[in-house]
Amino acid sequence: MSRDTVNRICATFPGAEVSDPWGGGHDAWKVGGKMFACIGSMDLGVAVKTPDPETAQMLIDAGVGERAKYFHRSWVLLPWGTGEDEIAHRLGQSYDIIRAALTRKAQAALPPRP
Repeated sequence: MSRDTVNRICATFPGAEVSDPWGGGHDAWKVGGKMFACIGSMDLGVAVKTPDPETAQMLIDAGVGERAKYFHRSWVLLPWGTGEDEIAHRLGQSYDIIRAALTRKAQAALPPRP
């Protein structure tokens, strides 16, 4: 798995946009202005949101992810050695969590999720 693969997957989500809000080579993927995935400038993997801190801890305990530094406890870092199917699943889940938390008006402005 690589930055290019993650960016390719994230670009398929309706309304997803990428930016480098902090400079220095970050890829922060957002929907409705809210971040759902982030690749840091150190390029160690991709940070994604999970439904809650308990799920994040379960992924960490299972060896799937690591604690995502500088993020809330409900985020995990999926290192590049993680399988593509797992990362694609977690990216989709993260996108859905963030999209569902948007206002109804913001959600209505987005194209439907396939």
